[in-house]
Amino acid sequence: METPLLGFEPRCPHLFITNSRPSSSLPHSTLSVRTLTATTVVKSPATVVVVAEAPRTKPHSKSFLSRKSAISEIEQSPDFLSSLQRLARVLKVQDLNVILRDFGISGRWQDLIQVIEGQPGLFDWMQQHGKVSDSTYSSCIKFVGAKSVSKALEIYQSIPDESTKTNVYICNSVLSCLVKNGKLDSCIKLFDQMKRDGLKPDVVTYNTLLAGFIKVKNGFPKAMELVGELPHNGIKMDGVMYGTVLAICASNGRCEEAESFIQQMKDEGHSPNIYHYSSLLNSYSWKGDYKKADELMAEMKSVGLVPNKVMMTTLLKVYIKGGLFERSRELLSELESAGYAENEMPYCMLMDGLSKTGKLEEAMTIFDDMKVKGVKSDGYANSIMIAALCRSKRFEEAKQLARDSETTYEKCDLVMLNTMLCAYCRAGEMESVMRMMKKMDEQAVSPDYNTFHILIKYFIKEKLHLLAYQTLLDMHSKGHRLEEELCSSLIYHLGKVRAHSEAFSVYNMLRYSKRTICKDLHEKILHILIHGKLFKDAYVVVKDNAKVISQPTLKRFCKAFMVSGNINLVNDVLKVLHGSGHKIDQVQFEIAIARYISQPDKKELLLQLLQWMPGQGYVVDSSTRNLVLKQSHLFGRQLIAEILSKHHIVSRTMVRSRSEPKFSRGQRGK
Repeated sequence: METPLLGFEPRCPHLFITNSRPSSSLPHSTLSVRTLTATTVVKSPATVVVVAEAPRTKPHSKSFLSRKSAISEIEQSPDFLSSLQRLARVLKVQDLNVILRDFGISGRWQDLIQVIEGQPGLFDWMQQHGKVSDSTYSSCIKFVGAKSVSKALEIYQSIPDESTKTNVYICNSVLSCLVKNGKLDSCIKLFDQMKRDGLKPDVVTYNTLLAGFIKVKNGFPKAMELVGELPHNGIKMDGVMYGTVLAICASNGRCEEAESFIQQMKDEGHSPNIYHYSSLLNSYSWKGDYKKADELMAEMKSVGLVPNKVMMTTLLKVYIKGGLFERSRELLSELESAGYAENEMPYCMLMDGLSKTGKLEEAMTIFDDMKVKGVKSDGYANSIMIAALCRSKRFEEAKQLARDSETTYEKCDLVMLNTMLCAYCRAGEMESVMRMMKKMDEQAVSPDYNTFHILIKYFIKEKLHLLAYQTLLDMHSKGHRLEEELCSSLIYHLGKVRAHSEAFSVYNMLRYSKRTICKDLHEKILHILIHGKLFKDAYVVVKDNAKVISQPTLKRFCKAFMVSGNINLVNDVLKVLHGSGHKIDQVQFEIAIARYISQPDKKELLLQLLQWMPGQGYVVDSSTRNLVLKQSHLFGRQLIAEILSKHHIVSRTMVRSRSEPKFSRGQRGK
């Protein structure tokens, strides 16, 4: 850790620290000149540092005043670089760090990091002149990471000293940057690499990583792996970490695990606060466990904790999930009385629960009551009722409410837009559908999986199959997972309108999406490709999936390929079919051989086929044999005679085998 700024010593009597675990983002040395002139409170997720000015008995030294003046001049200069070069001899590394943090807090991105017209930013200048410390890297990564993850990682990777790269403050800044930008997988990989390189993680490290798993689907197992590492690193869970872990349990519906962590907290002497209890209550909402929820509320009140708005709203969610609609209405009234129902959220929860259990009329009563009371709404209530009306096939009412929503709410989020779009699609309102799509473009709202799914189904229904195909291409290009049932339906309809290549394109998108697809789909696309005479593509399908395709379909493919497929692939096709267990009949061999004979330049392919057949138990029949003999002068009479002789021997062996009487084992012994 660098030396304190301007003579400030951490052990001075005027410094008081509460909950003194060090913060990754604000070690003691990060205090600026401002801390010397006023009482300051510095907050971080794990630290509160209170600095109060102590009465001075001696005036500041000339050196102190010179450095303070230099810092102020550089921070305020429109051309900081010229001021920096002029005053550099006065400043120490910790003074430059103060300026760096000031640039970061003030959002002076260009002055901090960017090189403009060959002139370096402050961080680059500090590197060039060897005036950097651990705190320099930690602070710079923190500020740069808020704007560019890749640049923050570049700074980290550029650190020349390996021991510096495993400094816990620097590592925490990098990991926090990745978590805040939603790059949790990359964060965990880098964390594992940091540990291999020698990082000794602290409580802030684990709090940072665990916070990333709160909203990650199926993130619970990995979060528990991190918790399991704590004892090996000599770290005990504190109230902050328990809160994070409980939130992870709640977001994954792990109520038993949440109960276990609450008990563990108590056993270790921690007193759960309202946020810990709130997470536990939220975990009960997954299964609507209202009995445990009521017990928890009673326990809270017994220790003097008063439920807040969040807890009461969460309890409402538990009751709704548990089907206790009468109690839900009573609780909604309590929320109204307490002033906690000033917005639409609790009403939306109850309306959604009622409508999804077939109580549409009751949901509409809540909706109407909400409007009468003038409850503030951003349109979510309308969205829920539109979806409910669509589920009940009351499309005209859904369409009308969607139009009302468009008029009332100029700005809509993606969920609302999707709901209105769905209503228009279900009602067959093409003009309204196009208007909604235009609105999404105008509002720069990016479509999600649901948007594409709604549109593709609608375009298929309206027989706009090529438009559905283009929409699917767009969906795939955006990285959304394709649904097999929807793709299969589109493939079928594209085949019907003779869009054979497009159907094969959809098949390939689904096939290469790293999932196992239904075997019937291979057969479906094969029929479409045969019908469209796309034999090369059909061969690809057969080659990869012949064992799951029916024999009649393989026979149809083989005959079609022998007649019109690429002659250079005929032998390959026959070998693939034979290898899959398909028995090739004489008609197919006769067609293939006739094609070879009609093109003497394919002599080698004919000879390869004739030589291959006997070894697999195939022989030419009499008519095909005569055809080959008539043209033997084109292929070499002697060679043809030798090959056909082998066919004759195999044929006689096959006839003899069929004519021999079948004996049982006992008879053969006699």
